[in-house]
Amino acid sequence: MEIVLNNITVRELVEGYSDDGHDGVRGYGGRLDIRPPYQRAFIYGNRERDAVIDTITKNHPLNVMYWAVRDDGSYEIIDGQQRTVSIARYTESKFSFKKQYFHGLPTDRKNQILDYELMVYLCSGTDSERLEWFKTINIAGKELTNQELRNAVYSGPWVTDAKKRFSKNNCPAYLIGKDYLKGKLNRQEYLETAIRWISKGHIEDYMGRHQNDPSAVSLWNYFQSVINWLEAVFTEYRSEMKGVNWGTLYDSYLDAKLDPAKIEMEVEQLIMDDDVTSKAGIYPYILTRKEKHLNIRTFTPAMRQKVYEGQSGECSICNNKFKLNEMEADHITPWTEGGKTVEDNCQMLCRECNRRKSSK
Repeated sequence: MEIVLNNITVRELVEGYSDDGHDGVRGYGGRLDIRPPYQRAFIYGNRERDAVIDTITKNHPLNVMYWAVRDDGSYEIIDGQQRTVSIARYTESKFSFKKQYFHGLPTDRKNQILDYELMVYLCSGTDSERLEWFKTINIAGKELTNQELRNAVYSGPWVTDAKKRFSKNNCPAYLIGKDYLKGKLNRQEYLETAIRWISKGHIEDYMGRHQNDPSAVSLWNYFQSVINWLEAVFTEYRSEMKGVNWGTLYDSYLDAKLDPAKIEMEVEQLIMDDDVTSKAGIYPYILTRKEKHLNIRTFTPAMRQKVYEGQSGECSICNNKFKLNEMEADHITPWTEGGKTVEDNCQMLCRECNRRKSSK
């Protein structure tokens, strides 16, 4: 890992500035990619934009910027895009500052601005080193999500194509997945979810292996398959379906023999069950049969105390006496057999008896 601090003048920064919609936004004689694929569009308002120019005209220091050195010797901005675009647009007289355009300034004032020195850190290193560096920048105040950081490290044709499919307004992934995924498109959260599904959680490994692929069509095909499968298995949409880990369920149960009609009947029953406090957990529960997904309602402290007193502190199975904190509340009729979490269906058992009963 190598990090070098450079002083770069505004004159050097804006040389060859272009924003023509074809080659992206470039500067520094064409060697600086001002808006890499993972960066957001220009969002500064007039106040923020004017504050940048005001700082420069007063010769006050701007916050340091961060550029990454690419393998071919060119650069990409990691932190400083908004300030860079503000500076470049002002020197091109795209807007006025204090009612004066740059082209109308006296020569000495123009030169003062063009000779102003910016502090820029240049970073080069391996993918993993760059990722750690970007995270450090993020901690220091750069509000990038984890997936935006990964997009920076693994930028290339694959990321560019993946963003078109998963990150734009009304993109294909949004159109078919908006009812099932949580998160924001422009913060790369749809893309992150899709990669997590297909990679089984090994996101960076997957992106590293596919970085130079010409497209992300395999990821897109997988994502479509997940959505098509879940809609075929769970035929009635409910808001509780949003945010479920559908990729893992798809991978595990794609070839299982499932009856959508019976599944819908069970979903409806569980939705109406007051003891089920995690309605989103219904979907993984139906496939895995693991009650932990449902977060079954527990007996209240008042219920436990009342039943304990009624049993005179004796375990209902072994009949030995225990302190209250040495006992556990148990459903007499199990929840799976229709037993409810009510006082009449509660018994207090010692821990050993409760474990033995639960293991049967």
